[in-house]
Amino acid sequence: MFELNLPNVLTLLRILLVPVLVAALVQEGGGLDGVAAAVFIFASFTDALDGWIARRQKSVTTFGKLMDPLADKLLVTAALVSLVSLDRVSAWVAMVIIAREFAVTGLRQLAMEHGEVIPANLWGKIKTAFQVAMVLVLILVEGSPLWVDTLVWVTTIITVISGADYFFGFRSLVHARQARRAPS
Repeated sequence: MFELNLPNVLTLLRILLVPVLVAALVQEGGGLDGVAAAVFIFASFTDALDGWIARRQKSVTTFGKLMDPLADKLLVTAALVSLVSLDRVSAWVAMVIIAREFAVTGLRQLAMEHGEVIPANLWGKIKTAFQVAMVLVLILVEGSPLWVDTLVWVTTIITVISGADYFFGFRSLVHARQARRAPS
């Protein structure tokens, strides 16, 4: 079982909002983009809020450590897959972003199995901000004006840079660990 504290409730709420977001996005006849945008904004806000509350109240839990990043991945992945199905973003863009998300999650899991923690870094925070902005714009803006295409490209590039940064950081972590274990 898990501790039912406010951050964990917010994480669960974010997971429960994923099908609501998808339903609003793919609703026949459209017209629910405003609802989808509101759900996405609220769910994204709960992501920032649950971590802040957990750290402030010193109520970080194992459940939160595992489920919070998963909830984030579900939200972004569901939004991107829905937006691909609506022809609002290219499938390759969605796949690059989704692949990065799961690769970094796997990397973090691998590090955790070796007793190491790979915390969120500046590139990860920038990536998240750009992804949230991009998804929101793709929900709300009709067509594909140049500034939207530019935002999609910039977000994709930042996503790749962020992923590379985590992998190089992991590589450094492994080398440092090997150096500590090497006989003097």
